[in-house]
Amino acid sequence: MSLLDRFLPVWILVAMAAGLALGRLVPGLGEALGDLKVNGISLPIAVGLMVMMYPPLAKVRFDKARQVAADRRVMVVSLILNWLVGPALMFALAWLFLFDQPELRTGVIIVGLARCIAMVLVWSDLSCADREVTAVLVAVNAVFQVLMFGVLGWFYLEALPGWLGLPGSPVDFSLGAIVGAVLVFLGVPLAAGAASRVIGERTRGRRWYEERFLPAVSPLALIGLLYTIVLLFSLQGEKITAQPLTVARVALPLLAYFLLMFALALFTARAAGLNYARSTSVAFTAAGNNFELAIAVCIGTFGAASAPALAGTIGPLIEIPVLVGLVYVALWAGPRLFPGNPTVPVAR
Repeated sequence: MSLLDRFLPVWILVAMAAGLALGRLVPGLGEALGDLKVNGISLPIAVGLMVMMYPPLAKVRFDKARQVAADRRVMVVSLILNWLVGPALMFALAWLFLFDQPELRTGVIIVGLARCIAMVLVWSDLSCADREVTAVLVAVNAVFQVLMFGVLGWFYLEALPGWLGLPGSPVDFSLGAIVGAVLVFLGVPLAAGAASRVIGERTRGRRWYEERFLPAVSPLALIGLLYTIVLLFSLQGEKITAQPLTVARVALPLLAYFLLMFALALFTARAAGLNYARSTSVAFTAAGNNFELAIAVCIGTFGAASAPALAGTIGPLIEIPVLVGLVYVALWAGPRLFPGNPTVPVAR
């Protein structure tokens, strides 16, 4: 492993601390960064995410991805976990932990509705999961995001609470914001990754592409991740340090969600007969969330200073360190849950 990979948790903690320090020590930095938007999408964060996602997508063998899409077990398990189990679990946890905080609860539920299409590529790569499976599931989530986000928002924020005799939270989702987030955070790096492989293999050959080009661009994924973490924490540093109790209350349902969803997905995929690499791809895709979309929706609907927007922002601040920890859990648990499986990574 490279120095960057080996000490990733340390670098992430440093990036989080640096972001908090910048947000507190540089007056107006958060507002200045927040103002750099196009159609509600933060340009600084978009740049970081696209740099972060490019290397994993450049590694994808798109000829193999077509074969993955034909595996019904992978597709059925992932769709059920992402679009039935995940939102329902987050709804239940939000009501359990935030029963007296309707605005924070709404923000947490919206985080649960936004299925992962970005950082999961990094977690998948670090845990030696099947990158072709991950790429296909990310693409499927992107399509369902456009089709189902508004429907699920109405169901979990208005319809279901009414049926259960609970107060609802009417909200109007912007289809344009959803489509824009999907195109920017997935479409651009996906197109760049596919173009790199096609051009690289045709001009220099597959061996050069995989042995020379990919190792050269791979560090960009973690550099982009650390850059994005610094930005996220600097944008909300003042709110986070000023409202520690609110952060702690929102963190509880999110922490429970990430851990429960990962474990449930990993064991469900294993029970369905999937190997380590594919099971881990399914688990990270189910456990992660599209925080960029959740934040954009919360800010666009309730305002940048609202409690739902704060809850949406806290989402990645909890998700990132937890899922980094789950990368190491997956690498440790792989040989134990999948003994004799050829896709289990060798201890690193």
